[in-house]
Amino acid sequence: MIMLKSVRLINPATRTDEICDILIAEQKVIKIGEALALDARLIARAKGEVLRVLDCSGLCAAPGLVDGHVHFRDPGQTHKEEIATGAGAAAAGGFTSVVCMANTIPTIDNEETIVSVIRKGRMTPIHVYCCAAVTKGLQGKELVDMKLMKECGAVGFTDDGRPLLGEELVKEAMSRARRLKLPLSFHEEDPRFVKDPGVNSGPAAERLGLTGADRRAEIEMVERDCRLAGETGATVVIQHISAAESVEIVRKAKRAGVRVFAEATPHHFSLTEEAVSLYGSNAKMNPPLRTEADRGAIIEGLKDGTIEMIATDHAPHAKNEKDRPFREAPSGIIGLETAFSLGLMNLVEPGHLTLLQLISRMSTEPAKLYGLDAGVIREDAPADLILFDTERRWAYLAPKSKSTNSPWLGKSLKGKILLTLCGGRVAHEDTQTLAPRWLPTGTRMKPDELLTND
Repeated sequence: MIMLKSVRLINPATRTDEICDILIAEQKVIKIGEALALDARLIARAKGEVLRVLDCSGLCAAPGLVDGHVHFRDPGQTHKEEIATGAGAAAAGGFTSVVCMANTIPTIDNEETIVSVIRKGRMTPIHVYCCAAVTKGLQGKELVDMKLMKECGAVGFTDDGRPLLGEELVKEAMSRARRLKLPLSFHEEDPRFVKDPGVNSGPAAERLGLTGADRRAEIEMVERDCRLAGETGATVVIQHISAAESVEIVRKAKRAGVRVFAEATPHHFSLTEEAVSLYGSNAKMNPPLRTEADRGAIIEGLKDGTIEMIATDHAPHAKNEKDRPFREAPSGIIGLETAFSLGLMNLVEPGHLTLLQLISRMSTEPAKLYGLDAGVIREDAPADLILFDTERRWAYLAPKSKSTNSPWLGKSLKGKILLTLCGGRVAHEDTQTLAPRWLPTGTRMKPDELLTND
C-alpha cells in the first residue's frame, strides 16, 4: 500500500493538472484526492498491506508512458537486446507499456513466435505487447494469417524496417485489418529514392561522400497510404515521420476524415542531419534526420495534433556493429531511457507543448490507438504510473539497455524519472533520490487521520 502525498498529478485523459494525494493498493489506484485520509473502507481494501508514504512535494505523477514502437531483438539478435533488458530500459525511462515490432529472426508472422514473445514479456516488470508482421517473412508478397495473429495477441500489424510496395497487397491488408479493428503501421521509404540509407540527401551526405535518402522516398508513400486508408476505411499509422511534406499530407488527410495517425521520434524532433557530423553512425537511422525546417514541421505537427504520438523506435545495435564505417553500420539508435527528457527539454521548455500535452503524446494517445488499458490514472484502474522531477538534471552514462548506440550517451539531460509503478509494483526506482522522502518503514497514520475526508 503506497500513498503518494502532495504530488502534482498530470493526467491528460481527465485534463487534470493539480496537487493531490494518490493511494495505491491491490495493484490499483484506489483513491485520488486532496489531503487524502484513510477511512475504514480503504484500510479494508488494503488487506493488511503495509502502508508506505512518500513525500512527493515538488514532484509530478503521470500515467505510465506507452511506446508504440520498439525493437527488443528477441528472438534472433539477443546480442543487441533481449526482452528482459529492453523492458528494464523501458521502466527506467518511465514506460509501463511497449509495443514490439515484428522484424525479429524468425519474423513474428506465426503462432509459435508471437506466443513466445508475449510469454517472455509477461516475465518482465512492465507490459510488453506485440505487433505481427503484415507479410510472411517481411517479404511483401503474401499476407500473414491476420485473424490468427490477432487471436494470438497481436495488437497491430507492421512490416516496420521494410516498406510495403505493392498497392493491391496494401489495399487487401488494410481491408483485413479494418475488419479485425486493428491498426496497420507503415515504414514509409520507397527504395527507388534511397541510394544510401540512414542519412538525408543533402550537405551532410555529401560530406560523407554519399547520395543519401531523398525525402521523396517518404513523401510519395505517405501520400499513397493516406489515399488508400481513405478508400478502405482502415486505421493506419505513419511511423517515425521525418519530412515536412509528410506532416502536411497527414494533416490534410485527417481533415478529410481519414483514420490516419502519425508518430514522431525524439531524435527527429531534437536533431537535424548535421548530427551525423557530430555523432557518426549514432545519428544514422531510417528514415534519416533531415533539415531544421523538417524538425520544425514535426514540432508543429505535435502542437496541433496532426502527430498524436511520440514513439522511440528504440533500435539497439552492438557497439562493434555501429563502429563500422558509416555506409556499413546499421541504422537506428536506442531511445527508451532518454525520450522523456528530450520531450521535456525540446518541446515543453521552449513552449511548444504543455506538460499535459507531452504526457498525452507519450501515454494517453498511443494507449488509445492500440486499445490498451493504460494512459490514464483513475480510481479502480491499474496503478501504472510514473513519478518524475522536471528540474532534476542527470547524466546518461550507464544504459539499462544492452546497447549504447545513442547520441546522448554521456550527455547531461533534464527531467528525471524517479519511480515507475506497473500494476502497483515497483518496476524502477531511483532509490538514492527517493530514500529520504519515504516515511520510516512501519509508520502508521495518526488516529485522527483515519477519518475520511469525503
